[in-house]
Amino acid sequence: MMFRNLFAGLCLTLFALHAQAGALDLKLNSKMAELVFLTENATFGYGGADIGMGVLSNENNDLFVNASILVSGSGTGDVRALHYGVGGKVYAGRLKLQPENLEGGGVAIGAMVRYVFPASTPLAVLAEGYWAPSVTSFSDFDGIREYRFAVELEVTPSARAYIGYRKLRTVLDNSANYDVDEKAHVGVRFAF
Repeated sequence: MMFRNLFAGLCLTLFALHAQAGALDLKLNSKMAELVFLTENATFGYGGADIGMGVLSNENNDLFVNASILVSGSGTGDVRALHYGVGGKVYAGRLKLQPENLEGGGVAIGAMVRYVFPASTPLAVLAEGYWAPSVTSFSDFDGIREYRFAVELEVTPSARAYIGYRKLRTVLDNSANYDVDEKAHVGVRFAF
């Protein structure tokens, strides 16, 4: 019930935002699927902000929802191809562990760096990470760490395909680590 209410609240908040552009991002591997809806709000700071909401499910029927904001900018002069950002992410998850299910979440801070190699078909490399320490985690979670690396290919100006690797780890109250996702993935991102 907590997840339905949280997910409905995130949906309402996202659609209430004044968005000027949007994107859908889909990541898949043999054990996980994640769908993220992103909006760009150019009124937030110099470079704007990507505001997102996503849902992840894996083969164990774990369910993670998240909401994020990433304020970004880019270099000038010779380093214009360098993009970077800082932001935060709120997680809520339900883990189907035996003999019981665990629920929890956390508030994380994070950063992103993306470099676009200029070419007729641009190629980019991306690294991002988020960290929610014990003090900002709640319920059965005692921390959350997520990091991701990807190589992206711009298929068209509004579509990117990528391959990457992500590790999404929760630290449980009993100090055990549980990896929600720890595999390579393929993905597509469509802007509209």
